[in-house]
Amino acid sequence: MAPVSEEQVLEALRTVRDGARGDVVALGLVENVQVREGHVLATIAVAPEEGEAKEPLREACERAIDALPGVLSAAVVLTAHSAGQRSGGGAPAPGGPAAPTAPAAPGGAQPAAKPEIPGVRALVAVASGKGGVGKSTTAVNLALGLKARGLRVGVMDSDIYGPSIPRMLGIGGQPNSPDGKKIEPMRAHGMPCMSIGFMVGEETPIIWRGPMVMSAVEQMLRDVLWGELDVLVIDLPPGTGDAQLTLAQRVPLTGSVIVSTPQDIALLDARKGLAMFEKVHVPVFGIVENMSYFLCPRCGERSEIFGHGGARETAERLGAEFLGEIPLDIAIRETSDAGTPIVASRPDSAHARAYRSIAARVHARIEDQLGAGARAAPRIVIQ
Repeated sequence: MAPVSEEQVLEALRTVRDGARGDVVALGLVENVQVREGHVLATIAVAPEEGEAKEPLREACERAIDALPGVLSAAVVLTAHSAGQRSGGGAPAPGGPAAPTAPAAPGGAQPAAKPEIPGVRALVAVASGKGGVGKSTTAVNLALGLKARGLRVGVMDSDIYGPSIPRMLGIGGQPNSPDGKKIEPMRAHGMPCMSIGFMVGEETPIIWRGPMVMSAVEQMLRDVLWGELDVLVIDLPPGTGDAQLTLAQRVPLTGSVIVSTPQDIALLDARKGLAMFEKVHVPVFGIVENMSYFLCPRCGERSEIFGHGGARETAERLGAEFLGEIPLDIAIRETSDAGTPIVASRPDSAHARAYRSIAARVHARIEDQLGAGARAAPRIVIQ
């Protein structure tokens, strides 16, 4: 079967009408179309105040693309522009660049409802404003800390350019697909996990533009057989780019955790990350201060290499919860590099207890956010 082309996608979108106004292509609403090996991503421009009302239009576009022969997956994303962002009164031509905008509605209005991930009760994003602060290490140990509380937990690595979860969990190989459409996640330490790192070699660079990153993140969420999970921990890439925007637009995130080190430059970027989640209506559960201090294993002297307490002060200033501090310690680095995270391999250590304490706070915030009425019903197991 010949691969689907951009022209075929546009032809399919011409069958989708925006009420009596005309089809979405003729109206100039199709901002961008990306096709790669049968996977299609399209962006549709709408007015900010119409975001929720245009969700049926987005779904119709997705169905039209998905019906094309040769399409393996179809994802359509709505982009909202203010009047000052649209030039010449119309959207750019199909195939042109899409302006990245946050999905927040004006005037504090709530964004459109987002389809849930089947079987997944809560989704928690672990983020950082900059790289190198230990975000992925925190995400993995947070997931294991939640699992230690008796929850069913999965881990998703949404860092397309620098996936690190496979190494940190000590697993490799490629996942299976029972039907050629859905993917079975890999498993490590009793948790299902997914990463682009399972699809490419560890030293192979991913050279993709933003729309392809968005499509990959969407697929790892919706085309993976996660099963029944209480929490899916999502390790975000650093910064505030395409992956974060995709998740905020397309997934009902229960909340987020910000990871930072104590120094001023890291905290500045952490504040940007916190502000981003507020703009897209994602609750911030709190801030973790990683590499908070160094305790010499020989003499016991404490050194605050990157400063100390900055994350706590930032949390208090911004009205966020301070979730806890993790020291800079070689044991955390060694266990992460070996694929045996410290919460799993050294559960009685002080560092593992610190991660479990953070996990307890995050668990409480999840329950607060979901509410008592959203709690999962008891399961009857027949043995």
